[in-house]
Amino acid sequence: MRYAIRAVGRDNRVQMLELDAIDADAASRAAESRQMTVLEVRALSAQAQKRGKNFSLLLFTQELLALLQAGLGLIESLEALAEKDTQSETAAILFRLLARMRDGLRFSVAVAAEPEYFPPLFIGIVRAAERTSDLPQALSRYIEYQVRISGIRNRIVSAAIYPAILLIVGGMVSMFLLGYVVPRFSVVYQGSGRELPLMSQWLIAWGAVVTAHGKLLLIAATGLLCTMFFWLRHLRRSAYLMVMLTRLPGVAQRVNILELARLYLTLGMLLEGGIAVVNALEMVSGTLSAHRAKALSAARYSIVQGGNFSDAFEKNDLTTPIALRMLRVGEHSGQLGLMLTRAALFYDAETTLWIEKFSKIFEPVLMALIGIVIGLIVVLLYMPIFDLAGTLQ
Repeated sequence: MRYAIRAVGRDNRVQMLELDAIDADAASRAAESRQMTVLEVRALSAQAQKRGKNFSLLLFTQELLALLQAGLGLIESLEALAEKDTQSETAAILFRLLARMRDGLRFSVAVAAEPEYFPPLFIGIVRAAERTSDLPQALSRYIEYQVRISGIRNRIVSAAIYPAILLIVGGMVSMFLLGYVVPRFSVVYQGSGRELPLMSQWLIAWGAVVTAHGKLLLIAATGLLCTMFFWLRHLRRSAYLMVMLTRLPGVAQRVNILELARLYLTLGMLLEGGIAVVNALEMVSGTLSAHRAKALSAARYSIVQGGNFSDAFEKNDLTTPIALRMLRVGEHSGQLGLMLTRAALFYDAETTLWIEKFSKIFEPVLMALIGIVIGLIVVLLYMPIFDLAGTLQ
């Protein structure tokens, strides 16, 4: 969700910025990581959040990297991207960046002045790249990071599409049977004078209710669906949906591993980019849930006090047995960033296999349940007819 933050900056001036975060606490921590004193945190409305959606940071990074690798300088590359479509929102952003850089500001300072478009991670790797004079490598690393982060999300969405279609189609067929077919059968059976099976009587009674109060039931059903839609939307934006998922049996462990994998991948990218461990831990706190961010803050404090990275993570429940071994190897070899990245890739591969296995089991079970529900409705409707046919024989 996107938040508007009013804070006092290092120059003692009140500033306004917009950040993406899972909740208000995470947004406040992200602002504090920039050495700001937060005065107010406010969730933006849907209309306000539309601003900036026309700017794709990943696309901008890919295009800038391509121009830099082609031999153009940074200023020339930004000018070329801005002139590509002078009327777009992206061009307006790039013209502001160019104006700041022509005034003598570094690229990292220029993008840091646009926090609603450039997240702290991007600013951090650009700042680190300026110290090593290797901006293309930093941009390439950020692109790879974004592709990996979106990859697991895309796999989850892809796995959920088919079950969602099954639920929608099955629900529509069931509603058609209960809202249209059953009421018409109830009229026929009510005047037959025959004794019906108990469950058929319940179904016919439902048909009579729909016939008598159809419009009222339609309004109630529509209101219920709208309420559920906005409730789920609120849960997703407020991060409560993730909290609810962690309480489901068998899902909590997988959600925990997913969040840890994202943490490892982000930290690995920052450390490989030359950012100090303490600064990297500050940058990633805004991307975690409140509980995980609190644990990360405690781990950071332990590291500042001179503790080992792996011990601090283990003490604050930020590791798994496999990840802990890899972190210790990284500490001893001086390749902590590389080991964090490898741990993230290990759990990404494990999660992919789990998603595939879950889909192969869940989809047939869901199809069977939908078929049983629809088949039960049809059998209960035709059971009196079968009974009558048996009597005639």
